[in-house]
Parts: sequence; C-alpha cells; structure tokens
Amino acid sequence: MTSRTNDATTRAGRVGALKSHLRAEVDRQGAVPLTVIAPAADDPPRGGVVVLQDARGITPYLVSVCDRLADAGWLAVAPHLYHREGIDEVDPTGGWPQAIPTMDRLTGDGIDTDVDAAFAHLDAVGFGPSQQAVLGFCMGGTVALHTATRHELPAAVSFYGGGVSTSAWPGVPALVEAAGQLRGPWLGLYGEQDQLITTDEIAALRAAAGRSGQQTELISYPGAGHAFHSDDRDAVYRPAAAADAWSRTLAFLDQQVRPR
Repeated sequence: MTSRTNDATTRAGRVGALKSHLRAEVDRQGAVPLTVIAPAADDPPRGGVVVLQDARGITPYLVSVCDRLADAGWLAVAPHLYHREGIDEVDPTGGWPQAIPTMDRLTGDGIDTDVDAAFAHLDAVGFGPSQQAVLGFCMGGTVALHTATRHELPAAVSFYGGGVSTSAWPGVPALVEAAGQLRGPWLGLYGEQDQLITTDEIAALRAAAGRSGQQTELISYPGAGHAFHSDDRDAVYRPAAAADAWSRTLAFLDQQVRPR
C-alpha cells in the first residue's frame, strides 16, 4: 500500500491552511507524534480535548476538526495512531478500502500508549483531569469510549464508533461490553443508515451505556450513515446531521469540562 509519510512539507501545508488566529504544531510525547492546535496566545484555552482519528489517519479533515475545536476555545491534541507504520495517514487515493488493513494492524496496547501520550501532553501544559476530554470519529469513536472506561474524564464523545458487538482490536472490548464500565459522561452520535453499525447495535449500545450509572446519551440520525460528519466526502456527508452533532458536541464539552 502506498502511504503518505510524515514529512515537513505535508505538515507545513496543513498548518498554512489553518485560520491565522490559531497556533498549530506537530509535537512529540516520547515516541508519539501529536498534532496540537490551540487558540491564539492571548486567548487561553478553557481545557484540552484529545481528538482521535478516523480510519484514514491524520487527514486534512481531522486537522480541520482540531481547528474547529481551537476556534471554540479548546486545545486540541491528536495522537498519530499510525506512527508505527511510519505514516500520518493512508494514501488518500485509496480511500476507505485501503485504510482497513492499516487500521486492523493496531493493537489495544499500542492505542492506549498513544492516547495516554496525548493526555500526558495536556498534563504537561497544566490541564488537570477535570479539564480534559476525548473525542473520536469512526475507529476513533470506538477508542474514545474505550478510553472513557480507563480514565475518569468529564466528557467523552464518540462519532459512529464501530466494534459495537465484536472487538475491533486485541485489548479493546466490544463497545456493548465496555459501555457499562464508563467512568464519566459520554455522548454517542450515530447514523441510522450506517452500513457498518446496525440499528440493533445502536440500541444495544444505548442500553449498555445507560447501565453504567453515568450521564450518557446516544443520538441516532435518520438518513445519515457512517462518516456523516466527514465534510470532505460528498458521498457520505450529511450537513444537517453533521451540524446538529457538532452543536451537541460543543454544548456537551461546555457543560461537562470545567474551565481552568
């Protein structure tokens, strides 16, 4: 598989596309590359959000999500989960089918290490546990819920996270098994026409999360399928569902994460 490498030209192009009042860098926490996007220096962020990629990797779309979070006042930190493959993202010309083999080579231990590196970055810049959240898309949505069973976080958000009935990776339980162990508030955002996640699985996940004893909500959108928030892909993007889901996400973060 041909893949895009983690090179300075690619990073510079992404940073140049960001709004001028945001600050962006690619940092490292140990061996883990992190894309970090913050509000302007004179606009201190209210908290930190770990942003978890979809199966394609750290794409311009994923960077744009971090941009939107920073524009709303959050420090966004995205760990590069494919760094062991030597890439930021899979070859965009291959699309979703080319992403699957790379995604499938991940392991629970590796994922946890990389996500924890992003939280360590938030710790290092002065955000305590009450000021940290996690947000993920597709496979990142799966990891977000899984992470919320390992860490006591004030907010976790999953956009169409799969692996609902069957474990996606060794060391990461199926979400219907994990959801009852949530340690903090969780918001799930799913499409009812998702070809990868059935409506029965959505219902089962909603029920399992409800048994956690935490504040949970799962919203499902009629007419929306997998990746409905991906505005870089016309075939799957559903503007109304995407706008509502993003509005709910920001409101949920505002409500749950304590400002410093």
